[in-house]
Amino acid sequence: MDIRQVAKRAGVSTATVSRTINHISTVSPQLAKRVWKVVEEFGYYPNTQARALVSGRSRIFGLIISDFTNPFFPEIVGAFEAIAVENNYEILLTSTMNDPLRMKSLVRRMIERRVEGVAVLTFGMEEALLEDLRLRKVPLVLVDIGPPRPRISNIRIEYLPGIRQAVQHLAALRHERIAFITGPLRLHSAMARKNAFLKSMREIGIAPHLIVEGDHTMEGGRAAFLQLLSARTRPTAVLCSNDVTAIGLIRKSLANGIRIPRDLSVIGFDNIRLAEFTLPPLTTVQMSQTELARVAFNALQAEVERKTPEPQGSEYVLKTELVLRESTALVTPHGGSAKHGN
Repeated sequence: MDIRQVAKRAGVSTATVSRTINHISTVSPQLAKRVWKVVEEFGYYPNTQARALVSGRSRIFGLIISDFTNPFFPEIVGAFEAIAVENNYEILLTSTMNDPLRMKSLVRRMIERRVEGVAVLTFGMEEALLEDLRLRKVPLVLVDIGPPRPRISNIRIEYLPGIRQAVQHLAALRHERIAFITGPLRLHSAMARKNAFLKSMREIGIAPHLIVEGDHTMEGGRAAFLQLLSARTRPTAVLCSNDVTAIGLIRKSLANGIRIPRDLSVIGFDNIRLAEFTLPPLTTVQMSQTELARVAFNALQAEVERKTPEPQGSEYVLKTELVLRESTALVTPHGGSAKHGN
């Protein structure tokens, strides 16, 4: 069945069918109801490319993430796609794998598919790589690095509240030798988390015991553990820049006979689903992936529907908070931890 047959069955013009399936509000509710009844009865599927040509809208949002293999991103993708389906949008999903050249290719692909907006949830790609999209006035959503420009929405992550809670939690458990494993410090998000840690330590009057640069991978967590192990005085607690790092560190700790949390308290960041299934379950700072996806989609949709863009773009805030589980414990007299304690 094509659009002409739908129109004939519904007793309306093809233009009315086109406006109805493109959700144009000028169609009366009675006519729209007749059209949708025929569409559902006969299983009509409109040609999306033809529909885009007629309406001038593709109803496609681009979603660019860093790495499919990082457990942090699948929940973002799933939530973003679910919201898109609810709102009659498709998503064009791509991953940069932290490669700037790949990023350029992905941006070109977005343009070719005539996306209506792009959520760039990569936590640190350079703004210059997005110039093609910006010049074409494609609405963008960025995390932390969005410049104050029209059609650009910035999601600002409040790293400090959750990391402050984590540091204060360790201090309440009498930890004084607290280490921090960063992410790649070329990333704005990694620097922001490190700075939040340093500020939180200053607030409680304790100097950081050790800071190690990691790479937000499990392998990086294992390597960072070896640096902690080789320190002249070992830390009694460590805060990691993401959960994946913390999981790698825990795995290496157990392989070296270091018990978590009895010998070493560990806190992650992100609260990925896997965090509650580690042994022991991981205490972590939550940055809700579902909420991030929701904010990103709503920001794009608002920009698409806004007739006059805001001169300075839009800003949205996402907060963080500590989630207590079993990977932290009270310090013992010999410098380890006495028992599970949250």
